[in-house]
Amino acid sequence: MTDERTFQASNNLETEISAEVGENDKYVLRLFVSGQSPRSILAIENMRKICAEYLSERYTLEVIDIYQHPEACQQEQIVAAPTLIKVLPRPLRRIIGDLSNTEKVLVGLSLRPRATTPDKTGD
Repeated sequence: MTDERTFQASNNLETEISAEVGENDKYVLRLFVSGQSPRSILAIENMRKICAEYLSERYTLEVIDIYQHPEACQQEQIVAAPTLIKVLPRPLRRIIGDLSNTEKVLVGLSLRPRATTPDKTGD
C-alpha cells in the first residue's frame, strides 16, 4: 500500500506535465481498493497484467486502500471501489470496476483509440 507522502508527492507531479500522450510517456496510476475484497484483488491483478503487457517500465502504480487512507479517498472524491485514476499523462481519467475488460481499460489509458460505431442513418 502507499503512504500519505507518496500520495502527496505524486499529486504535485501532475501539475508539471503537459497533456500530450507519447510512446515514452511515464504513466502515473492510482488504484483505490477496498481492503482485500475479491473485486479489489481482481482489480490489482488485472491492472498489474495490463501494465506489464502494455506499459513495460513506463508506469508507477500506487495501490491505495480506502480503509487505511480515507483522506486520500476524500481528496480524490472516490465514490466506488475499485477505482483506477490515470493521473499522468493528462487528461486525468477514472475507470471504475475490477478492470477485467482490457479493451476499455486500454481506451481509458489512451493506449488504444476509442472504437467508432457505424452510422445507422442511410443505406
